[in-house]
Amino acid sequence: MKLLMHMCCAPCTTYPLSVLRQEGIEPTGLYFNPNIHPIEEFERRKKTVEEFAALKSLDVKIYDDFRQSDWENFEGPADDRCIMCYSVRLKRAAELAASGGFEAFTTSLLVSPYQKHDLIKELGEGFASEYGIGFYYKDFRPGFREGQREAKEMGLYRQKYCGCIISLRNP
Repeated sequence: MKLLMHMCCAPCTTYPLSVLRQEGIEPTGLYFNPNIHPIEEFERRKKTVEEFAALKSLDVKIYDDFRQSDWENFEGPADDRCIMCYSVRLKRAAELAASGGFEAFTTSLLVSPYQKHDLIKELGEGFASEYGIGFYYKDFRPGFREGQREAKEMGLYRQKYCGCIISLRNP
């Protein structure tokens, strides 16, 4: 299967990548995270993804799209901000998967017990339907701790907040 895997960060990609490779799937990574702020954090996470990709021989497409003002100007409730955050990234993953000839896309967000798992699944499936491709769904959460341990052993930077400037100010 030709699979595009959205990568929220390197540590959260360790376990899903391992599972996919065990299943005989060699994904292409996609680093598109305009939700990560401030710019220093954006650059640090991007650099960590590049290091991880080199260590794991993973082909990754990196998009330098930084939109801190979108989040700073957002005035809705926190849940709506999360919907915006997931939607921006998953829609772009679906668009790129469809235009790039991929059969499906997935996201490393599915590994985190701290994310809104059911919402991610619902949005992923919706964008997959909209773009006429598959959404590869798997509940990777049981491997979260294992993936974080591996990331630590690899010396990867492990962030302490979700990504947006608001989550930094109000963890």
